[in-house]
Amino acid sequence: MSLTLTVDGDRWRAHLRTVAETHPGLVPVAKGNGYGLTLGRLARKAQWLGVDTLAVGTYDELPHVASRFDGSLLVLTPWRPFGAALETDPALAGRLVHTIGRTDDLAALLERQRDARFVLERMTSMQRHGFSARELWAAARLLHDRHPGARLEGIALHLPLQQGSHLSEVSRLMNDVVAAELPTRTIWVSHLTDAELAQLRASYADYDIRPRIGTGLWLGDRDALRVTATVLDVHEVERGDAFGYRGRTAPKSGHLLVVSGGTAHGIGLEAPTGDQSIRARAATVARGGLDAVGFVRSPFSIDGKQRLFAEPPHMQASMLFLPHGPRVPEVGDAVQVRVRYTATTFDRVVVS
Repeated sequence: MSLTLTVDGDRWRAHLRTVAETHPGLVPVAKGNGYGLTLGRLARKAQWLGVDTLAVGTYDELPHVASRFDGSLLVLTPWRPFGAALETDPALAGRLVHTIGRTDDLAALLERQRDARFVLERMTSMQRHGFSARELWAAARLLHDRHPGARLEGIALHLPLQQGSHLSEVSRLMNDVVAAELPTRTIWVSHLTDAELAQLRASYADYDIRPRIGTGLWLGDRDALRVTATVLDVHEVERGDAFGYRGRTAPKSGHLLVVSGGTAHGIGLEAPTGDQSIRARAATVARGGLDAVGFVRSPFSIDGKQRLFAEPPHMQASMLFLPHGPRVPEVGDAVQVRVRYTATTFDRVVVS
């Protein structure tokens, strides 16, 4: 009676081991909904992998992982002198590694906690958080003049997802890091390919490169993951029969299927994608047109084909229209579901 994520445990664990063994200095990332697997489970798996640091997205995620992972906890959201960061459990203070992206915040953090651990984030072409080259030099002067014993854990580079190579940008950023003469030889990086990581290590052999990996680690072997929904009810309908919250009518004879999984799980709530192709835009327009008349392809599959929503998903269930011809599932059967794991909350996660 649930939306279930089933994990082939042996295959999934083998993949995690392979990623850890081929990425020295690995820092697993556990944030948001835990990539659909839950934060607690990812924290336990990070402990099992034997890594020394786990990255989380926000300070509010710390309670979900701190008791399940006993190493250092890197918070990716920049520290600010306000908000949840000030309410963190004092028992975690020695394990926390803050991300700092502004000189004022660096000064404020070290005034409040002289032994705070932190990384300095260099602004990349993402233009999200971080120091410019000039600001990084100012931070270096602040550390040298006022806080020579500060616990700087490294420099963070959060790069964009892109088709081309990051190497030219990384080279420019590393030149700025070297020029700033900061008291660290550790670089924390996100979104580099294996080939780019190898090149970075070869070019800066005197630096310790720490790759932060989330999706490629936890979801890198999609064949180890299977999502299913339970068929809750099946109703035969004739053309013109009314159904659903909005009293729509069946366009032809067939069956209405009520299946587990709705908006509360993230079903039907589509996040914007980065695909800017003409084909992708055309598909968006087509979906909009289908929605106007009530025919939208759902993520639920029966006999290998994605079936249509009969109406917009409900909170915890969805109603599908199945025309005559395909096999009609029975109540209690499981149907396949295609989801975006980072935007889906499952009722059950079963690891074999």
